Amino acid sequence: QVQLVESGGGLVQAGGSLRLSCAASGRTFSTYAMGWFRQAPGQERMFVAAINWSGGNTAYADSVKGRFTISRDNAKNTVSLQMNSLKPDDTAVYYCAAGRWVRATSDPAKYDYWGQGTQVTVSS
Repeated sequence: QVQLVESGGGLVQAGGSLRLSCAASGRTFSTYAMGWFRQAPGQERMFVAAINWSGGNTAYADSVKGRFTISRDNAKNTVSLQMNSLKPDDTAVYYCAAGRWVRATSDPAKYDYWGQGTQVTVSS
């Protein structure tokens, strides 16, 4: 079992930055690929970014490439999402997810565990 707790969400003006963090329980964190997804009101949950177990491979949604950066620290059991040049369209609840022995994938079905989410609101 892996428990995931997101933090770092909040209200920011367009063009600003936020850094989301996800803390994972358990001693097998380094065997999990980690992903970030987001869900805006009335919309489906969408892929944002993913990173493989070692941090050597990452994937991003086209809408965030060049603005967001995913990273992980296996010694601290954390994964982060640095979000720069934020836009109102980035407003959503952001979820952290963990998938064991998978690559950095955008497929939500590959992830076994999900956090409760953290709200990000970008004002225009």
